[in-house]
Amino acid sequence: MAERTVILERRARPGQAPPKAGLARGLLRTARPRQWIKNVLVVAAPAAAGELLTPRALVQIPLVFALFMACAAAVYLVNDARDAEADRAHPVKRHRPVAAGQVPVPVAYGVGGALAVLAPLAAAWLCSPYTSVLLMAYLGLQLAYCLSLKHVLVVDLAVVTTGFLMRAMIGGIALGIPLSRWFLITTGFGALFMVAAKRYSEAVRMADRPGATRALLTEYTAGYLRFVWQLAAGVAVLGYCLWAMEEGGVPSAGILPWRQLSMIAFVLAVLRYAVFADRGSAGEPEDVVLRDRPLTFIGVAWLTMYGLAVADW
Repeated sequence: MAERTVILERRARPGQAPPKAGLARGLLRTARPRQWIKNVLVVAAPAAAGELLTPRALVQIPLVFALFMACAAAVYLVNDARDAEADRAHPVKRHRPVAAGQVPVPVAYGVGGALAVLAPLAAAWLCSPYTSVLLMAYLGLQLAYCLSLKHVLVVDLAVVTTGFLMRAMIGGIALGIPLSRWFLITTGFGALFMVAAKRYSEAVRMADRPGATRALLTEYTAGYLRFVWQLAAGVAVLGYCLWAMEEGGVPSAGILPWRQLSMIAFVLAVLRYAVFADRGSAGEPEDVVLRDRPLTFIGVAWLTMYGLAVADW
């Protein structure tokens, strides 16, 4: 028992070099595998345009997914390396591999920097110059966020929201698909809704422990964050409904008006998610969606109707 305790202490000591197996595992954990589900947004634009199953899309979309995953991992590595000292004082973040000493800070910087360089180069070679430019813009914005923008009121919300929007845009850009204004409005404000709901929930949970959360969060009031997620939810619903009601002068050939019917599922999904936001329990979006069965069911129903609408079935 004593030997096991010594081993655990050695692994958690920031200054020591961890075993190779522990280092590889730590790097993987720092890349946030649970966050990779966010990159599924790369299929949004091709799916909305009805081109998700074309031969070119079947090749490009997995590639873009992997490249975006590499960019996101680069940002996480740099962010955790920079925030290692602060994370050690956080009740949850102190268990992150860099803060716990499983991944040395120089290694996190080195691997993150390498991914940040290689991913856009691979995109320019394997996809298109525009895809590479978007990845570089994402990296530049997110690294600026890690360095300074996360300390600027409102701007921090805008940057995180833009990261989600870029994920949704890159699939269309890689395939040369024009991006609908309704697609951008709904996706952008839907992302802001979830980001503000998460911030609101964190503010509510940490209200009695100001030292255990990010300094900027203490400058927001719960009322302001509630206003932001309510406003964003309203605009996202409005944008989606305008898309659903717009036929473009071409009558639908489908069996049922799936576009209009999908509004019901979309609104229900927003209302259901808002329950968790109102309670202050809306953490990571993927956790909320996957852990709540009714919300998962509503999401599947919406995806089905949305797909039928795009296919005009």
